[in-house]
Amino acid sequence: MFKNLFRRDWAFHIIITVVFFLILFTSSGATMLTILLIRRLFPQLFIQLAPVSLTFIAFISSTIIGTGVSLFVTRHFFKPLDGIIKSQKKVANGDFSVKVTPPKSDTIITDLVKGFNSMTEELGSTEMFRNDFINNFSHEFKTPIVSIKGFAKQLQNDDLSEAQKKEYINIIVNESDRLASMSSNILLLTKFENQQMVTNKTLFDLDEQIRNCILLLEKDWSRKNIEFDLELGDVSYFSNEEMLSHVWQNILSNAIKFTPENGIIKIKCYADDSFVTVKITDNGIGMDDRTQKHIFDKFFQGDPSHKINGNGLGLPLAKRVVTLCGGKITVKSQVGKGTTFVIRLPKEKA
Repeated sequence: MFKNLFRRDWAFHIIITVVFFLILFTSSGATMLTILLIRRLFPQLFIQLAPVSLTFIAFISSTIIGTGVSLFVTRHFFKPLDGIIKSQKKVANGDFSVKVTPPKSDTIITDLVKGFNSMTEELGSTEMFRNDFINNFSHEFKTPIVSIKGFAKQLQNDDLSEAQKKEYINIIVNESDRLASMSSNILLLTKFENQQMVTNKTLFDLDEQIRNCILLLEKDWSRKNIEFDLELGDVSYFSNEEMLSHVWQNILSNAIKFTPENGIIKIKCYADDSFVTVKITDNGIGMDDRTQKHIFDKFFQGDPSHKINGNGLGLPLAKRVVTLCGGKITVKSQVGKGTTFVIRLPKEKA
């Protein structure tokens, strides 16, 4: 690294120094050169010419040489800087698509141009993500709010039967729960996305944590009479216990949601010398290739009709936690045959 830095930076500084030296002394150098050439090639003419004429000729030649050197320097060294200045103005006006062509020479200006291009590309991606997030966020929040408002207005009707009132109240409660869940998940996901490392690590029993998450979701799976096939080895893991529990809760909730009545969910947990692996398999409706590509995108829902409750934040949240832990989450699915999530987490010493 230091060799490369020395080669690039010092070479650049030497070139700039030589160039400015040439520009600075172009006038005097050209004058002396012109006079010597005239004196050697045309001695009689040299004697006859007045000093003023010689000075005039030298001035013209030095101007031509100086201009040539200046154009060379401007074109090969400072043109990229001019491109960056112009592009900065476009970036300031919100245009992140601008790119500056780096010079062919391997100098510090090349690094500057590449850094500028990387910056605009990152800003463009951030702006696109922000716009998509705002659009999706607005849509997902607007839907339950409109629903709550509509059924609340219906409740003002005195002609409603008790059964209708009860139905509308249940809808309002469910939509309110959906909003509360969405808000909590957004805050949690934002927190984890801004977090760069796992803190508050403790040694805990991972298999026991998975069992507890199953019990927390008992109301959902018992209503559909879903069975669990557990193969949980005794696995101790060193990490943030509360953070990791969100992974199992969201993936299990997703599996329960898309598993039919009387279905079965298999969970396998085991460890080797380097990794802890958890596999969660259901025999639900499965996913097509397009859905599998986007399930970790924020607000994406495989069911476009929204017949199944969800906000498209559970799986992105689970993936972010796994990524923070240095692990990897993958999915395999087939339409009509079910889905398998595989989570691999690196082991750490307590």
